[in-house]
Amino acid sequence: MVNIMPPALAYLIYIVTSFAMLGLFMLVYTRVTPHREFQLIREGNVAAALSLGGAVLGFSLSLPSSLQHNATFALFLLWALGAFAVRLFAYVGVAGVMGGFSDAISSDNRGVGAVWGVISLSVGVVNAACLT
Repeated sequence: MVNIMPPALAYLIYIVTSFAMLGLFMLVYTRVTPHREFQLIREGNVAAALSLGGAVLGFSLSLPSSLQHNATFALFLLWALGAFAVRLFAYVGVAGVMGGFSDAISSDNRGVGAVWGVISLSVGVVNAACLT
């Protein structure tokens, strides 16, 4: 009989950790931004949804790259945390350059939300590529 427990256990550990990292990213990201994304999204604010969606997708691109290119769980976790930090620094940098970013999101400026979503995805793609 083939022992499938080690791969199944590894899968479980990596997927639970990846989803926990996504959850932690959303928690920290929504605390770093001055506007309250979840409240705005519940109110129908499309700009907040585009902005947060792009940020989460951008960060999530780094996780499979880190999984595929690191031989150990510790290295996966280390590089995933590095990608996490890069995403937060990207937000702080771009929000500083864009001036009035949070107010634009809060007032449902969909152009700003879309641009930030695309910037977030772009940072995620570059970040993921750098993890290879």
